[in-house]
Formats: sequence, C-alpha cells, structure tokens
Amino acid sequence: MDTEHLIANWQQVSEQVAQACAQAGHNDTDNKVILLAVSKTKPAAMVATLAQQGQRDFGENYLQEAIEKITALKNEPACADIVWHYIGSIQRNKTRDIAEHFDWVQTLERDIIAKRLNEQRPENMPPLNVLIQVNIDDEDSKSGCRPEELSALIGTIKSYERLQLRGLMIIPAKEGSEAFTRTQQLFAAIKQQHPELVAWDTLSMGMSNDMADAIANGSTMVRVGTAIFGARG
Repeated sequence: MDTEHLIANWQQVSEQVAQACAQAGHNDTDNKVILLAVSKTKPAAMVATLAQQGQRDFGENYLQEAIEKITALKNEPACADIVWHYIGSIQRNKTRDIAEHFDWVQTLERDIIAKRLNEQRPENMPPLNVLIQVNIDDEDSKSGCRPEELSALIGTIKSYERLQLRGLMIIPAKEGSEAFTRTQQLFAAIKQQHPELVAWDTLSMGMSNDMADAIANGSTMVRVGTAIFGARG
C-alpha cells in the first residue's frame, strides 16, 4: 500500500470514530475514544507515516517484530511519543521484553504474568498500564479470564506498584452489541466496587467491523488494523 492510500484510510477511520462518538453522545474532552492502530506484520515505515500524521497509539501482537519496530523508530522525532500497546498472548518467557519495551499490555489474564511484569518493569520507566482480557463469551478457543475470576485478579494486580490497572479488553464471539453491553456493565460495576482504582478508565473493545457498535456501548478504545493498513500479508 502506498503512503497516500495509507493516510487516506487512516483519515477515514478517524472520521468514522468521531462520527460514532457523536452518535453516542460523547463530547471530545470527557469521553474521548482512542484509535489504536494495529500495526502487526506491517513495516516500521508505515507506523512512522501515521505517526507523522498524528496517530499516537499502535498495537502489536508479535513480540520480536514489535521490538524491532520500537528500536528502529525510537530516535525518529515524529515517533518519539508513540504509545506502544502489546495485544498478543503472553507466555512467561516474554514478560521481561514486554515489561521493558511497552507502555500498555491489553492481554493480562493470569496472576503469574502480572507478577512477572511487575517484577520486570524497569524502575526508570512509569508503571506499565494494563488491561485485563475477559473471555466474555466463555469460549474455549479464546484467551482471557472469566468474569467470575475478575475480582480475585483485580485484588492481586492492584497490589503491584509497577502496574497501573486501567480497565478491561474483550474479543467477543461475534458481531453484535450483547457482549459489548455485558462488558460495559461489568466495567461499571467494578468501578463502583473498587473506588480505589483511580485510573480505571479504559474499555478496549471494537475492531474494524464493529467499532461503531462498540463505541455506542461504552468502548473507550477501538483496535483497528485491516481498515487502516489493509489485509495482513
């Protein structure tokens, strides 16, 4: 994909997010929805192009590929304030690299991983922002903790000083607002039950095909790859 088409795609998706926010009654300051550009399998040059246009949040699934991009772009002036989100599965042998290179982790589902990220987050970096991935539809094929396991996991994570618990992330079973609605209710209930979670502000749900529906149901962050970058290749 050439630069012109990439920028046009990004502008179109940005406009769609803004329109969905307007339809949901959000205003620009109090209920800002973050567009997370999912750049997995795409070259660093594409990331740099969008960063130059003002895109700040990028999501990566594949650790080694992501580290190569982060390293390649860290000294580029337009890329200096990129916010990197890890959105892939997390094995124990990946935690140190994730803790050292990323600003956010969206796929936290087990205490052992939280413990390792906390221990391995460098002291000279801010606390690592984390989202708990919830298996909202109880699918055997999907990662994420079950809703009934959330309370115990939250209790553990909030004790870790090098982690900042920000909210929830889901990948629903299929398109439709029902899973989004249930997740928004769960998110709100946790906020009410845990007033000590002062940074509990992020609900990551919605992708290229369903982001408007997700925003209508309380999403604060949508993860969009294909509609911006084209099909993975």
